[in-house]
Amino acid sequence: MSTAKVIVLSVIEQGLTKAETARKYDVSWRWIHTLVQRYEQHGLHGLEPRSTAPRSNSRATPQPVKTRILELRTELQDAGLDNGPVTIAWHLEHESLTPVPAISTIRRIITNAGLVTPAPRKRPKSSLRRFEAEQPNETWQSDSRPLAPRRWQQHRNPELAR
Repeated sequence: MSTAKVIVLSVIEQGLTKAETARKYDVSWRWIHTLVQRYEQHGLHGLEPRSTAPRSNSRATPQPVKTRILELRTELQDAGLDNGPVTIAWHLEHESLTPVPAISTIRRIITNAGLVTPAPRKRPKSSLRRFEAEQPNETWQSDSRPLAPRRWQQHRNPELAR
């Protein structure tokens, strides 16, 4: 049983005051009051955890703009033209649509609509491997210059200090 249910049932059934219950369960009196109100309005179902996600977003891209972006994507694709987010933003700007969404927003809209074919995440395996030697002790590269700076070599090997 959740803590909210235990708290409400101790107030309702055991007859404890909200202040006593607050001290017992180490929560605020206002939270207990809120829980009891939810219980009175919705029953035990009202005590379930609620979503903290916002109910609306005033800065969301309007639906007509999303629709126009998707229309432009299919029109440009059917015409065989570049139909990427930058091109769509250019077309929206020349249609006097203000404000034009950011390129990242346009990319997200067309990706969420399923109009972007995702690139493979791994390179395809080829028959030729780049760093595979044919012989076990084959030398790949030989340099005529030393591998470390001269000062470091002098410090490690005093014979090179000439």
